[in-house]
Amino acid sequence: MNLPIYLYGHPVLRQETEEIEPDYPELKKLIADMWDTMYASDGVGLAAPQIGRPIRLIVLDGSVLAEDFPECADSKMVLINPELDVIEDGEPVSRAEGCLSVPGVSENVKRYEHVRLNWLDENFEEHEREFTGFLSRIIQHEYDHLEGTVYTDRIAPIRKQLIRSKLNNISKGKVSCGYRVKTAAK
Repeated sequence: MNLPIYLYGHPVLRQETEEIEPDYPELKKLIADMWDTMYASDGVGLAAPQIGRPIRLIVLDGSVLAEDFPECADSKMVLINPELDVIEDGEPVSRAEGCLSVPGVSENVKRYEHVRLNWLDENFEEHEREFTGFLSRIIQHEYDHLEGTVYTDRIAPIRKQLIRSKLNNISKGKVSCGYRVKTAAK
């Protein structure tokens, strides 16, 4: 089922998220619905707070970006209760980011290019792996949602001032996008 994406300004995007257990109600259906929602919205990642659930669950698939970012090939993953360590080697890299919860806005965000991630998959099997490049950026972006952070929190203050009216309009529901949404105003 294609679920609505909760937009910038909705309180659930700032909530503390809770870990989930294997007996979480209808978890398999929720994961399937998140896949449907992400693909229908042309996203490469979706965190549970973006569909109104303050839990530690992410789906991501950057495979569509593999031609430009080979590290994204075969990147379809379910991340349950992930723990992220950013590896601060080298300088952070600034790249444009967008977000399904902030439609029509793209801003440069500085992030390190290397992370270590521990997580459980949809079968609650443990994984630990390091990621680099753009796939690392996608993971960090989605992980931020679990921490109550939206990528616009990470942009330069002057840029945030320049997009303030766009963000206010999004939070008021004055936005048009090609997928179902839920705003703080509804």
